[in-house]
Amino acid sequence: MINAYAAPEANAKLVPWQYEPGALGRDDVEIDVDYCGICHSDVSMLNNEWGMSAYPLVAGHEVVGRISAVGSAVSHLKAGQVVGLGWHSDYCKVCSSCGSGDHNLCNKAQGTIVGRHGGFADKVRANAASVVPLPDGMDAKTAGPLFCGGITVFNPLVQFDIKPTDKVAVIGIGGLGHIALQFLRAWGCEVTAFTSSDSKAAEAQELGAHQCINSRSSTEIEQAAGRFDFIISTVNVALDWNLYLSTLKPKGRLHFVGATLEPLNIGVFGLIMAQRSVSGSPVGSPATIAKMLEFAVQHNIKPVVEMFKFAQINEALAHLKSGKARYRIVLER
Repeated sequence: MINAYAAPEANAKLVPWQYEPGALGRDDVEIDVDYCGICHSDVSMLNNEWGMSAYPLVAGHEVVGRISAVGSAVSHLKAGQVVGLGWHSDYCKVCSSCGSGDHNLCNKAQGTIVGRHGGFADKVRANAASVVPLPDGMDAKTAGPLFCGGITVFNPLVQFDIKPTDKVAVIGIGGLGHIALQFLRAWGCEVTAFTSSDSKAAEAQELGAHQCINSRSSTEIEQAAGRFDFIISTVNVALDWNLYLSTLKPKGRLHFVGATLEPLNIGVFGLIMAQRSVSGSPVGSPATIAKMLEFAVQHNIKPVVEMFKFAQINEALAHLKSGKARYRIVLER
């Protein structure tokens, strides 16, 4: 029996709930959950904002814990091993994306909290292919947010071959952006933070930004015309995207990892005349997650977290929704 905290319906408080997971699949592992981050995607699923939630719903997809059982066909993982689990819990393993190592782009990938029960529980199950061991020296307490927020901002650095000589800007210094600043600074880039908060400007520089631009000041943004090779947007609100495009160098890229729900209002001539690009990406493959974890250990990169006990899960969710979290929330056993 697995003991969890579940939402009985959309917009409801989470309540204790038990479910019987059945026999462990031959390719699966069971993880005793020690820590689990809370992500805005959890809130979206709990409230059925994306129209694909099924209730009762157990969210939680930034899991860190110890393997308690392995399926009969699993050979690369063992009981007692400290591992993490992110947005995906399984892949088809036979499509062209899986075959080329881009498991995160598999169109049959199974979400940890989509049609399954996630990590707001004492145990969680997943296919062994989606479970990544923590490297030696990694702090398990703060590692959970790397398995979603962290890999979301690390994946583009690999996919688009960001160079140490590049000038890169981050829009939004929150749960995603504060990790992006740390990665980019360690990558060797010249890093700029776009932020509307004076208090976050000082924090952004402590986290790795060489400089900050007030995102509420069109004058400051205009003064950065033609400066950046790459801009990564972590926000979920509509901005003047044409203004931000103007800050890119020729062949520069505006890349979205924040789920902006409104259509992008972008003039095509701003792209054509300077051969600029607009793109987006999801989380990364297990191989890229493993690479990110090693990079984080080598450069002592950690998400900034606030800790809550699992029994305080509704308080933790309320704190996240208030917008006051600095910068990620992690539940601990």
